[in-house]
Amino acid sequence: MAEGKEIRPVKRGLTGTIRIPGDKSISHRSVMFSAIAKGKVRVMNFLEAADCLSTAACMRTLGAGVARQADGALLVTGVGLHGLKEPQGVLDAGNSGTTLRLLLGISAAQPFFSAFAGDASLSGRPMARVIEPLSRMGAAIKGRAGNRFLPLAVLPREGRLRAMDYESPVASAQVKSAILLAGLYADSGTTLKEPALSRDHTERMLGAFGATLRREGTTVTIEPADELFSPEEIIVPGDISSAAYWLVAASLIEGSDLVLEDVGVNPTRTGILEVLSDMGADITLSNERESGGEALADIRVRAASLRGVSFGGAIIPRLIDEIPILAVAALFAEGDTVISGAAELRVKETDRLKAVTTELNRLAPGAVEATEDGMIIRGDRALSPAVCRTYDDHRMAMSLAVAGAAGEGVTLDAPACINISYPSFFETLDNLVQ
Repeated sequence: MAEGKEIRPVKRGLTGTIRIPGDKSISHRSVMFSAIAKGKVRVMNFLEAADCLSTAACMRTLGAGVARQADGALLVTGVGLHGLKEPQGVLDAGNSGTTLRLLLGISAAQPFFSAFAGDASLSGRPMARVIEPLSRMGAAIKGRAGNRFLPLAVLPREGRLRAMDYESPVASAQVKSAILLAGLYADSGTTLKEPALSRDHTERMLGAFGATLRREGTTVTIEPADELFSPEEIIVPGDISSAAYWLVAASLIEGSDLVLEDVGVNPTRTGILEVLSDMGADITLSNERESGGEALADIRVRAASLRGVSFGGAIIPRLIDEIPILAVAALFAEGDTVISGAAELRVKETDRLKAVTTELNRLAPGAVEATEDGMIIRGDRALSPAVCRTYDDHRMAMSLAVAGAAGEGVTLDAPACINISYPSFFETLDNLVQ
């Protein structure tokens, strides 16, 4: 077993200023879209984490130039919408569902063969929700267990894909993005309607690359393109999903006063701010501005007494990755918190509903009850130190670390999984408590 990580209780406030690592979703897209456009792009604040590096490696394998510059920028040299080359080996998506699902949308239209693989976790995650609509557009995708799981093979496509009107059963940015990317190669406009609005980073960035899109409510239409053209520079904002751990930690640990700089506050991602504010968190935004179509701000968070709330429905796609850390906040809040409509968490890196319930109950026995699509968290319980499993899930590891720091400590069995999205997390925590 890998060496564990002990997180000790933090008895004095977290204070100072933190620069949050680059947004994971935007880092993926900045490299991928630059690779299929014409021109060279300097990507600033690219997230140097395992998932995003998987995307960079895949785009190199497909023929794009992706190189680190002396000043830390990532220089991407695009090959154009129709300039990708047949990969000589398997495209390894690692742990990254974003890499896999978005690249399936691009690969579906290519005149060459592609094969995809991933780690054990990704190989157990169902891909039918992307494969089914892409197949309706004319893609030929073959895989394990009825074409639902990795490894996957994408057969060559001759001619353009078929445009379609598609009503998605789920509000998923990855499903939407795969279809929109395939739509760039279709024979006419492709329209997708979601049950609720999911993250819109793909629409915003494709627009910046010259794609023609129309949005109305939860419906988006993309027109086929002959070519995309790169901006000279993309500045990746700080990832609000990574900021979420500090928003909760500073809210819970008495005497805390933190400023999180240059955080992305795209409206499709700010559900975490709304729920924490409803819980009574002391959060203020300043220096609000825009870069590359994305909203940024500095966020100040101070310690506050939290109360239980209920949330679900349309807000869930706007905070799906933040539910584990919101469950931690609820564990310390006064009263009960009820989360519903989050069945999507059962097909993440692990079954996060089950994992969150199991591990938080180690720290506060009987505090969390799993439901079919959510959790009931009974707050303000006495906590005890415990050894907890991370399930090799980066969001579980960081959420449990915050629970231990704000409570009575925790030992994480496999902490290295944080490298998926936030390699410097433990170092930042250590610096804040010195």
